[in-house]
Amino acid sequence: MSVIVPASLNDALQALARSPHATLLAGGTDLMVELNGGHRQVSEVVALARVAELRTWHHDPVAGVLHIGAGVTYAEIADEPIASWVPALAQAARTVGSPQIRHAATIGGNLGTCSPAGDGLPVLAALDATVHLASAAGARDLPLAEFMVAPKRTARLPGELITGVTVPVLGGWQGYSKVGVRNAMVIAVASVALVTDTVTESVRLALGSVGPTVLRCPDAERFAREHVDFEHRRVAAEALQRFVELARDEARPIDDHRSTAAYRRHAVGVLAGRLLRRAFPNE
Repeated sequence: MSVIVPASLNDALQALARSPHATLLAGGTDLMVELNGGHRQVSEVVALARVAELRTWHHDPVAGVLHIGAGVTYAEIADEPIASWVPALAQAARTVGSPQIRHAATIGGNLGTCSPAGDGLPVLAALDATVHLASAAGARDLPLAEFMVAPKRTARLPGELITGVTVPVLGGWQGYSKVGVRNAMVIAVASVALVTDTVTESVRLALGSVGPTVLRCPDAERFAREHVDFEHRRVAAEALQRFVELARDEARPIDDHRSTAAYRRHAVGVLAGRLLRRAFPNE
């Protein structure tokens, strides 16, 4: 196995230009599990840990956005000041593995693996995140919905790497919740991110682990926009129950070794209802 350790973004892009199908290594929290389990073999690796440009973040208060470099770890995202700007992403970050894993795992690695159970992805989907990609030939941006193609498949082309992600900084309540077979160190059986925007008075809902990729719920979102009271943070019990039903209807779960489809569908409804009630606690 050959391992290239570039010291700059330009060096990394040049290395990928020479070996466009090389495996990218960020924190290694997904890749090393696959290698150690014998589920994957690699011959060329480009290790990104020393690429300082990928480990930065920038908040633009004028544009109202936060750019997070692909190499920023979940431990950093879970902490201030990032946690204040994207609280649901911070909540998701705190559920990722153990403290040791959170100090190694990166948001770019989560995006690159593109597992439907990835903890950060439902929040990024609910925030309408933009994924930034770069190669020696240039850079391009993709909405997250276009970036996620299938389970563990993305629109990243050979020779490209993920440089970061940009999300809006919103003023409304937002939250993330998941269920698994235990309370910690667990892959999500089902997960839900709910984001509210007080400017547009909209509710955004994304589901994880219940489809081939992370799912947005347009029917539930439209219903919520019409039936919640942003001024008084109020939602009627009947409207809340209908929102739960719509969230369940938009899930596309399967049976596997971790859960049944029926349980996953039930779980996302429960989680979606809890999050909407937290966002709008008054009846």
